[in-house]
Amino acid sequence: MDYGHSIQFGTFITPVDNPPQVAVDLARLSEQLGLDLVTFQDHPYQPAFHDTWTLLSWVAAQTETIRVAGNVLNVPMRPAPVLARAVASLDRLSGGRVALGLGAGAFWDAMVAMGFPRRTPAESVDQLSEAIDVIREIWRGDDRTRLRYEGAYYQLDGAKRGPAPVHDVPIWLGAYKPRMLRLVGAKGDGWLPSLSYLKPGDLDRGNAAIDAAAAEAGRDPREIRRLLNLSGDPGKTAAQWGEEVVQLALASGVGTFILGSDDPREIRRWAEEVVPAAREEIARERAAAGIDTGPVRSAVALSQRRDNIDYDGLPVSLTSIEPGDFGYAKVRSTYMRGGSPGLVIQPRGVEQVVDALAFARDQNVPLAVRSGGHGISGRSTNDGGIVIDLSGMHEITVLSEEDRLVRVEAGARWKDVAAALAPHGWALSSGDYGGVGVGGLATAGGIGWLAREHGLTIDHLRAADLVLADGSHVHVSEREHPDLFWAVRGAGANFGIVTSFEFQADEVGDVGFGQFIYDAADPAVLLRRWGTAMEAAPRDVTTNLIMGPPRRGQSLAQVYGVVDSSDPDTIIERLTPIAEVAPLLDQQVQLVPYAGVMNVPDAPHEGQGDPVARSGLVEHLTPEFCGAVGRLLESGAVYFFQVRSVGGAVADVAEDATAYSHRSANFSVVAFGTSRDKLDEEWTAMAAHFQGLYLSFETDQSPERIYEAWPKKTLTRLRTLKRQYDPDNTFRDNFNIDPQGE
Repeated sequence: MDYGHSIQFGTFITPVDNPPQVAVDLARLSEQLGLDLVTFQDHPYQPAFHDTWTLLSWVAAQTETIRVAGNVLNVPMRPAPVLARAVASLDRLSGGRVALGLGAGAFWDAMVAMGFPRRTPAESVDQLSEAIDVIREIWRGDDRTRLRYEGAYYQLDGAKRGPAPVHDVPIWLGAYKPRMLRLVGAKGDGWLPSLSYLKPGDLDRGNAAIDAAAAEAGRDPREIRRLLNLSGDPGKTAAQWGEEVVQLALASGVGTFILGSDDPREIRRWAEEVVPAAREEIARERAAAGIDTGPVRSAVALSQRRDNIDYDGLPVSLTSIEPGDFGYAKVRSTYMRGGSPGLVIQPRGVEQVVDALAFARDQNVPLAVRSGGHGISGRSTNDGGIVIDLSGMHEITVLSEEDRLVRVEAGARWKDVAAALAPHGWALSSGDYGGVGVGGLATAGGIGWLAREHGLTIDHLRAADLVLADGSHVHVSEREHPDLFWAVRGAGANFGIVTSFEFQADEVGDVGFGQFIYDAADPAVLLRRWGTAMEAAPRDVTTNLIMGPPRRGQSLAQVYGVVDSSDPDTIIERLTPIAEVAPLLDQQVQLVPYAGVMNVPDAPHEGQGDPVARSGLVEHLTPEFCGAVGRLLESGAVYFFQVRSVGGAVADVAEDATAYSHRSANFSVVAFGTSRDKLDEEWTAMAAHFQGLYLSFETDQSPERIYEAWPKKTLTRLRTLKRQYDPDNTFRDNFNIDPQGE
């Protein structure tokens, strides 16, 4: 039976220690010859051999593309929890090049001599079964609960999970006897016997036993790869060898052939004469027989599919991740919000975005578009819907040195943009955290570290490329589709998927970055003094203030900010009034490249639940407003409160020049709470002080928020455009401007 697995070839090398480098040289030769896999036997009691795990690590460090595996690792002598972490670490360090071959143990006299307890054959299988469970549980790095496992051979009482491997590490089992074959079918990802240990018919009988056990466990037998160790044979011609491989693949379902040889000449003959011809013949025979060689999703993965999504109808051009797939934990949530989408599609170009959008439109589920997934609003994930994840589209290209014009794809991160612009002495004001994605921020506004001097991010936008609801893609600018260009700058999420932006950067070199911590015993006074200092400050100063409720009887406030100057005296002069707004507990001022300010470590996108945040724009921090903030902090309704300075160059742009509104506001305010009702109650009491809100910081999706985000005149114009470009309201899951609204 042909299981349709991709055909792979590798080597099985003896881990000899004399001379020490010979096994490594053979592994590197295997890679140079284009083989897929290099493996080593594991006999920790054999003094003539390298320790196999150490050798695997060394080989991984000495190679770049070939996968490495034990063939097979001795489970009784390698504690499963420790082995799980070792495998995950090596997989992460090698870029996902590790497979895990496991065996139940042999040569018990040698193991007992080293202090390990002797196991019966049945006990060995049971221990291996438990080891598989423990290893997979350790790898579940997305599960924050402590691991408790009460087995006969492993007892874990509150162990921490993780780290997770970077790819779905397969577990292959070396098996020959009935109980081991049943374990392969029930829990293994692959069967790895040696042909020299098999009698005629054993391969087919083993496949049948594995298939039956898989079916009993509710698995598709095609989930289990069939691997085979073959002994070298100088007496065989390349044609004879190739014919044997083809027969084993087509009749016995073997998908991975591993040559056991320490002879570099034989390895070279295998790779150059046998492998290419065998691949070609197998492909020809499969094509003639109509064998499906596509990936097989496990029964467990298929069971997690959502009813309202036609997974089988997804275009083959698209890469996607489903709830049951490896890697889903990394894409399901955002930085702020927990999610459980039914499908995450990851296009790599405009045409794939078109295909993804067409597919999503045909499904009756929510649709989210994600660039970086950092946004406070949390709208780039959902429950049961589709996410179009643009993170694979992240190219940054300088279009014109003279005009400082750069093209940035929507999935890029702002720290990467800053790093790309730094060698030119340029920068773009782009939020205060480098892990933010370009697309979300550059369609909502872009309040950043340089806002007061250089304006919003959208004020530097000169053109953009969009995929519209009907699948067409357009280039917008002041000359091409100027109406859409106007709308994209402040309401872009309602009109299409922006795939790339053209920005005009500013000349920005090193900057002063200041950090201050204050005693905030009187938060209202501190806030008022900071606001006064900021309104009086030159435009080259932009700072943000953060406060929270008292903790352990002490109230603290933090101010972070940038001075766009490389002169130390100017930096100190600009920041001194900021440092004097309250009793200062700590401070730090650095002269750093702007790219250094943005290059902070990425925060994991492991949001939990639904964030609760409210946003407002404020003209001045009046005594009345500051007093209301003081009461808000005392209420217990918020755990985080932030004010960002705006004004300056932001207000220089005419109010109707872009869809972003309320440009006269000098400050943008955001508050986080644990209770939506309680925060809403307190926020409503402060409503008279606000003159709008900033979309990226607002989680409340109530229809009335739309009227706060945009004035009536602006909203009327946006609705007219919505009826023209998205009459069916395809893009409705992010601060929706209903085309039928009033």
